[in-house]
Order: sequence, then C-alpha cells, then structure tokens
Amino acid sequence: MRDRFLPFRLARFPGAFAFLLLATLCAPALADPLELPAASAASQSEHHPGKVIWLDLVTPDLAGAKTFYAGLFGWTFREVPGKDREHAVALLDGRPVAGLLQQAFAPGERRQPHWLTYLSAQDVDTVCRVAVEHGARIVVQPRTYPDRGRQAILADPQGAVFAVLDAAGGDPPDYLAEPGEWIWSSIQVTDADRDTAFYQALFDYEAFELPSDDGLDHVILSSEERARASVNSIPADKVRRHPHWLNFVRVVDTTERVARAVSLGGRVLVEPHPDRHGGMVAVIADPSGTPVGLLEWTMADARQEIR
Repeated sequence: MRDRFLPFRLARFPGAFAFLLLATLCAPALADPLELPAASAASQSEHHPGKVIWLDLVTPDLAGAKTFYAGLFGWTFREVPGKDREHAVALLDGRPVAGLLQQAFAPGERRQPHWLTYLSAQDVDTVCRVAVEHGARIVVQPRTYPDRGRQAILADPQGAVFAVLDAAGGDPPDYLAEPGEWIWSSIQVTDADRDTAFYQALFDYEAFELPSDDGLDHVILSSEERARASVNSIPADKVRRHPHWLNFVRVVDTTERVARAVSLGGRVLVEPHPDRHGGMVAVIADPSGTPVGLLEWTMADARQEIR
C-alpha cells in the first residue's frame, strides 16, 4: 500500500502556507457513537508517531461531497453501514484515502464543514494527558473502535482541532503520495513558537525554521528524518482567521484542478501561485465551504535533501 502523505526527507519544503480559512473548526460529529472503518487497507506493523495517517470530512451534504471529490480527484466511494447517519470511505485505485461523514449544521452554528486531521499516536491516553498539561483541551475523550483503533479529538492551545489515533492495523509506510492522495498538512496559528513547542511535547518532533521574506514564521515538524507537517503564523492583520489545520492533495496541474473545482461548484480561496519549488499551490473550498489545498509535487522535488 502506498502512503497517502508525503514522506520526503528533510529538503526544501513546500512553502507559502498563509492561507485563508473561512470555516471555524470545533467539535466534530465524530463524538457521536458510530462504527468507524480502518484507516488502512491492510494490516501494518509500522508505527510513526506524529505522522498524519488519516482524514475525515464532516459535511452536511455527503452526496454532493462525493460528486465533487470524485470529479476533482477521481475518488470512488464505499458506503459504511450505520444506524443513524450516512458514512462513506473514499478510495483511489482501491486504496482508502479518507472518510466522509454526513452531519447537519444548524444555521448560525459555529461548527462548520471541515476536514479532521488524524496524527499517529501509540498511546492515545498519554498523548491526551500531555496535551492537556501543555494547554490543550479534549474535545472528544479517547475511545476504541474495533476496526479503527483508539482515538481522541483535541484542540491545541490556540484552538486548532486535530485527532490522535492508535490505528488498529498500524500506520501506512512512508512512500510518496500519488496524485489524488494527501501529500501535506499545515497548521495555521497566531503564535508559531507556542504551537511548535506544543506539538514537540506530544510527538518529540524536530523543528526546522524556514527562511522567509514575508516576516512570518514557517517551521517544519519532522520525525524519523521525514517532514510531517508545518507550523505557519497567521499575519497579524488577518484577525478573522482562526487557528486551524489545512491539508493538501497532490495534483499534476494546480491551475487546471482549480478550474475543475470551480466547474464542480467549488470556490477559490487562494489563487494558484508558485511554492518554494516552483510548482503551483492553491486553496479551494468544496461546495459546502470546506477548505482543501492543492499542491504540485515532482519526483525531483522528493529527491532534494538538505546539504
């Protein structure tokens, strides 16, 4: 099974992550009882604490989301039996890439459609305890699902919501994501130093500050000599932006995929522009308003290492 997330060695990393997020992340529908599918197609013995290993979409329009993501990334879907709500697993060439969960949102409710980011944790309860000690709050208490594993949902000290998961089948190995798979995750916060220290306390990341000409902080979090995510400061004049996780799908042509997203009913939040590698990066919103990033990446990029 190929990895859904970029496993490149420490190199010249994707940059320019100061993106607009219109939806506020808060407690997702996964607090309610339901059966969650496994986060991997096959059992693995590997564990990579701090690696992004899964994403779930919480949306008020599951049918519309399936149409949109099928048309944009070529995903197909397998329905997951449930008593009270609709749930599906997105597949790319038969490999699971994400979960999608139907959830109604009341008018004016702070909760909005969003992608929930899952980080690997071998001991979910210990991670939750350490997180609380460092200023986080638990949104959904640890719980074990027979197929998925043990997981919990937290909000970091600045309010960015994420999940931790001890996957029942282990973590997927480190391979380069294919087009249509998740390739990168970033955290947008008001205090990059504080959040960097927080996630280091949870996962023992190494942190590498990137040079920048925008006056903002951009930090790479790595483990096992692999870049796992970035922490990026929100500009001080963007006071309406809330701290959040933002996830990127690998695409072959960002500009073409943005046009495709618009034709499918999506919106452009950040126009295509060059990243640090010269490829193009953009942020779109699906028809329900859920942000998702698009990122070009080549094999040449993956082979670049820090000298």
